[in-house]
Amino acid sequence: VQLQASGGGLVQPGGSLRLSCAVSGRTLRNYVMGWFRQAPGKERDFVAAISRSSSTILYADSVKGRFTISRDNAKNTVYLQMNSLKPEDTAVYYCGAAATAITSSYPLQTAYNYWGQGTQVTVSS
Repeated sequence: VQLQASGGGLVQPGGSLRLSCAVSGRTLRNYVMGWFRQAPGKERDFVAAISRSSSTILYADSVKGRFTISRDNAKNTVYLQMNSLKPEDTAVYYCGAAATAITSSYPLQTAYNYWGQGTQVTVSS
């Protein structure tokens, strides 16, 4: 399974970006999908996750109400719409694919079997 993240860039505070994660090699519907981020000098943190059918969606408290995760299984792509961006959202964003069936594991990096290469998001004026 290969994951290709894209859509990062430089944006001013209060702006928006939409990240995409294209999956190839296996069908997307087989996996829970998640987004994580890693700021310089910090650990990789959970951002959002979505179940195979989109029936369960989880967000980190820091992004609730601002970020929206979605998936299009027909296009084998997962999205992260990021609105009202803040400087503290600056990080490399990674998408992951997990074979887990346990909802409580969605925020855990160890639950993810495959990772994309990351895309840089910089929020600065």
